[in-house]
Amino acid sequence: MDSCAASDVPGQENSALHTAWRVLAYTGMRRGECLALRWRDVDFDSGTISIRRSVGLSRVKGERPKLQEGKTKNRDARVVDVDESTMALLRTLKRERGSIALQLARDDAIVFGDAEGKHRHPERFSRSFKDHLKRCRKQLEKQGAEPPPEIRLHDLRHTHATLLLRKGRPVHIVSRRLGHKSEMITLSVYTHAMPGDQREAANSFAALVADA
Repeated sequence: MDSCAASDVPGQENSALHTAWRVLAYTGMRRGECLALRWRDVDFDSGTISIRRSVGLSRVKGERPKLQEGKTKNRDARVVDVDESTMALLRTLKRERGSIALQLARDDAIVFGDAEGKHRHPERFSRSFKDHLKRCRKQLEKQGAEPPPEIRLHDLRHTHATLLLRKGRPVHIVSRRLGHKSEMITLSVYTHAMPGDQREAANSFAALVADA
């Protein structure tokens, strides 16, 4: 999707939303966790992001939904390692935000906030991803290229977990990145992504018995 990214900043190929989507895909964090990140949560020296809170919609019958920031889904903070390319995008974003207004780059500023520094609306954020993907698909189809699959924003998280597990990464590591309460939750959700199958297990067991 990089080639289809529309810029919010003159002279830049990728937009602030592109960076947010990149962070979601490369860390496996939840949408609300991403939208609640503040610059003090991003450690450029260690290449890590601390996930301490989440933002979502609070609904009360008879009232309009309100944005509310609180703890993460399992109420525990976690630290995830981030690749160098994603951290570079975050550095660029911070410079861009700071060039618009200094307060947008302060430690307590929201990383993926709007132009006023406020939380983005989670549902509108998801719709932006869907709309952008739709435009990207059309553009690539016109060029005769293979368009990306139609996915939801939340599927970036699933993709992160699935690819790591299929490559044989330890379940406890993937579970920690996702912020699951236990490894059993990760196993129950991503059993399909675990390497190997029953046929492989059967053959391996038979070979072990034969060797014994």
